[in-house]
Amino acid sequence: MTDTCFALVDCNNFYASCERLFRPDLRNKPIVVLSNNDGCIVARSAEAKALGISMAVPLFQAQEIIDREQIAVFSSNYALYGDISARVMSLLEQLAPATEVYSIDEAFLDLSGIGACQPLSQLATNIKQQVTDWTGIPVCIGIAPTKTLAKLANHAAKRIQNRWRC
Repeated sequence: MTDTCFALVDCNNFYASCERLFRPDLRNKPIVVLSNNDGCIVARSAEAKALGISMAVPLFQAQEIIDREQIAVFSSNYALYGDISARVMSLLEQLAPATEVYSIDEAFLDLSGIGACQPLSQLATNIKQQVTDWTGIPVCIGIAPTKTLAKLANHAAKRIQNRWRC
């Protein structure tokens, strides 16, 4: 292993996951979140993606499938998303020696040297579980020797549900 090691922790379908915190009845059901003027779809749950709902499509263009498939529709609530993001990031800061917030739903963790103390696979599993348990937000983690490769590892990990890639 190289001297440096980074993890990219990315919240899964973040806006939809935030909405589900207050609507647990929507677990495993399709959700879309609209732009601040309710004109376009800006976020989708995995279930909505599987139904073919595209990102940034105007609401009226997706209305037929939304009605037919009974997709839950939410107006965006950026204050809520910001608050939940702050909770996730605060927790991540407690779990790693250094954290760099990359976006509202992503952060890089500097794990350099930690692999000698604990297997990275176990660390990733623990982080995923703790973030989900403490915030209710599911995450995916990619681990690699550079931030760019960690981002790619995270992308691969999203394709392999409930796993991390190194």
